[in-house]
Amino acid sequence: MSVEGNTPGFGGATTAPEVRMQCAALCFRQHRGQAQVLLVTSRDTGRWLLPKGWPIAGLDLAQSAAREAWEEAGVKGETLDLCLGHYSYLKTFANRAGQPCTVAVYPLRVESVAARFRERQQRRRRWFALETAATLVQEPEAQRLIADFAQNPLVLAAQAGATKA
Repeated sequence: MSVEGNTPGFGGATTAPEVRMQCAALCFRQHRGQAQVLLVTSRDTGRWLLPKGWPIAGLDLAQSAAREAWEEAGVKGETLDLCLGHYSYLKTFANRAGQPCTVAVYPLRVESVAARFRERQQRRRRWFALETAATLVQEPEAQRLIADFAQNPLVLAAQAGATKA
């Protein structure tokens, strides 16, 4: 009898599942002199997260993140092709299978917020102060990215009233 692949404990080689790449938008604005981040809820558990998804054919990761921000949160704005960092999580599917994912995070300075957008009946969206948003997301690496964003030159420029970074 042959034992193959990912059957731990039987002397066979174990193979880790492939890590897939996703992209997220860290949507931000200045409100009453303070930087804020927009979070959305997940469709299944209702937990708070950054708008994110799979890369879209024909778009780079920053553009894909902007598209996800539009579909999941109804926001548009200036996306910079500057990755703020990455975080990891295990995406679970309806069949309970888990997919390890690494998420590249791109800043999006929000310029418009739509009342109607693709996933408006599946998610909630809400603006939070950076410190609060960092405590609401589940992944520690994402928490650090949001918390550290307060020191980012983009946020400092927004607080100073600049229109472009």
